[in-house]
Amino acid sequence: MLLQRPFLTTMISLLAVIVLLVASLAIWTRVKAREIEASYPAVGEMIDVGGYRLHAVHVPRPGTADLPPLVFIHGASGNLRDQMIPFRPRLEGRAEMLFIDRPGHGWSERGGAENNSPDGQAAAIARAMQAKGISRAIIIGHSFGGAIAASLALGNPEMVAGLVFLAPATHPWPGGIAWYYRLTSMPLIGQLFANVLALPAGLTRLESGSACVFAPNQKPDDYQTETAPALVLRPQAFRNNAIDVSNLKPYVTRVAPRYTEITAPTVIVTGDSDSIVLAHIHSEGLARDIEGSELIWIRNLGHKPDHVTTALAVSAIEKVAGFDVDLKAAAARAEAALAKDNASCAGDVSTAG
Repeated sequence: MLLQRPFLTTMISLLAVIVLLVASLAIWTRVKAREIEASYPAVGEMIDVGGYRLHAVHVPRPGTADLPPLVFIHGASGNLRDQMIPFRPRLEGRAEMLFIDRPGHGWSERGGAENNSPDGQAAAIARAMQAKGISRAIIIGHSFGGAIAASLALGNPEMVAGLVFLAPATHPWPGGIAWYYRLTSMPLIGQLFANVLALPAGLTRLESGSACVFAPNQKPDDYQTETAPALVLRPQAFRNNAIDVSNLKPYVTRVAPRYTEITAPTVIVTGDSDSIVLAHIHSEGLARDIEGSELIWIRNLGHKPDHVTTALAVSAIEKVAGFDVDLKAAAARAEAALAKDNASCAGDVSTAG
């Protein structure tokens, strides 16, 4: 008994220290999350989509429009700014545009459990389109947004005038996902991790992680301040993102065989140096499954054709819209500009292959 009492006292003291540390980190996380929100406030409007609201920036159709409406869907860990920053300046005056925070991302509310998979999110985006009077549009999906774009084409084909996939994640891949996605998607321990450790740990990796997404291409110096990736580190957003990523592989395993049903004009832009998704599985899979689609391979391009080869992506949009565009020539120009890129990446940020 004399030996047990000091041991018990030590254990109680250790437990008290752990509880205090966890509480301190949870409080710090809440304060820091509010600072992030203050730094990157909502920039658009809230659209009711049936019991919850999605945040979106709607650019009305201009009198000079020569393109159909365009709807942009961002990838994992992102928000609408990630697509709006590169595309809006290039397409302003040419089309009505809708840049949208996916359910539970950016400033959008999550909605129900149906939004834990791409088809639910696609249906929510379709309702947002309808709320803004967009009956038919070209859908542009980057990375995870590619799975949602494909789901939209399957669930609401009459609303899809064309598809542009940018480094998409759409097919089952060998292997799994990063450990922190699996952990955070779990019911109890995931909530604890998201509210205590994810934000402080994530801030230390934000810069290097973004660099890895761009590599071998150079990340723009103002990428963090312009596109606000820190928003995903807020506890609930981090957990929503983890649930999305964790559910992606089972979802595309089930749905990918249906891509042969897609008939909309389609262009896929992908890089041969993408370290985030396996382009030969996802992009080649789409090209194989969607009859008449055009696959554009770019040498020395990483996972960000939206930012790195924006002009090529705009050409892809034009091609899908029916313009006489030589995408091979546009691709050759993009490759020439990227030929000497050799930015490095330290770490594993792979999410879909």
